[in-house]
Amino acid sequence: MGNNQTGLVFTGALCAFFAVAMGAFGAHALAPILSERSLAIWQTGVHYQMFHATALLFLAWYASSRSRASDKLLTWAGRAFFSGILLFSGSLYALALSEIKILGIITPFGGISFLAGWALVMYDAFIQLKHGK
Repeated sequence: MGNNQTGLVFTGALCAFFAVAMGAFGAHALAPILSERSLAIWQTGVHYQMFHATALLFLAWYASSRSRASDKLLTWAGRAFFSGILLFSGSLYALALSEIKILGIITPFGGISFLAGWALVMYDAFIQLKHGK
């Protein structure tokens, strides 16, 4: 496994670790003090964080089965997923804790980052299909 794949595994595992920690923190420490709406916002952040932590781990596996030419696309996809976690989930965590509505402006940028990551994965797969791989 190359450095790119190892970096993706590390980042994916780190994000998954914190998704579990944030989920537990929300369920045990925040449930008694947050409103039902704020707790639902928190849980949405946790879900998307775990989905995309898993996506980072998928990228590591996928990158190991592809040509070196794919590395740049998949590296950018991983960066997009990680940025999405920070922007999307991070803004939801902050919104749930503070109830400062303006923080919701950040969330769509995280969603766009997630979409960009998936688009890069699709593009890489398209290139591989086009070349018969």
